[in-house]
Amino acid sequence: MESEGELSPAESLALIEGQRAELRRRRGVRPELITFAWGLAYLLGFGGWYLALQGVVPAAVAGVVLGVLGAIALVLPIVLGVRASKGMRGPSRTVGAMYGTAWGLSFAANSVVQSALQAQLKPSWEVTSLMWASSSLAVAGLMYLAGAMLWRDVPQYVLGVWMLISAAGSVLAGVPGNFLVLAFAGGGGMLVLSAYYTIRLRR
Repeated sequence: MESEGELSPAESLALIEGQRAELRRRRGVRPELITFAWGLAYLLGFGGWYLALQGVVPAAVAGVVLGVLGAIALVLPIVLGVRASKGMRGPSRTVGAMYGTAWGLSFAANSVVQSALQAQLKPSWEVTSLMWASSSLAVAGLMYLAGAMLWRDVPQYVLGVWMLISAAGSVLAGVPGNFLVLAFAGGGGMLVLSAYYTIRLRR
């Protein structure tokens, strides 16, 4: 018989698992937030550019939307990575900080490469849009692959592969079709994974 106030083995296991889940929630990189931020940026940002090319919305508005949402999506994994490593020691702290800052470093390097190529080759605006948009999506796909390998997350790996396929497909689609591919294939894929993570965490 269990004495009053003591937990049964089943209750003890449930308590331990609950504490572990809470620790993962507080210390994890929160992939559902990262994928939601990027998915929204791609869906509204590149979807807005497609509408701008059709004369539905002003190009300035589409540019502001993409710039603001993209900046938020870029800063978010850095903040979450640093936050996840706060108060931790050892490999977990290092991994969280490295993964978070890798997002910013990757996009910064891509921006330098694309800007230099544009300055030297002086391509048309159609080629420029294909270069910038597809390379940005490819970088995001590679980062998802890296995160999937770090945390052994198969759904995130699938998304990374899907991002790379979408990046290639956007170039093949040409302008303005590339913006639809980026918005619905790229952004839609990230939002689907975000919903999956949210449902899994609630369960």
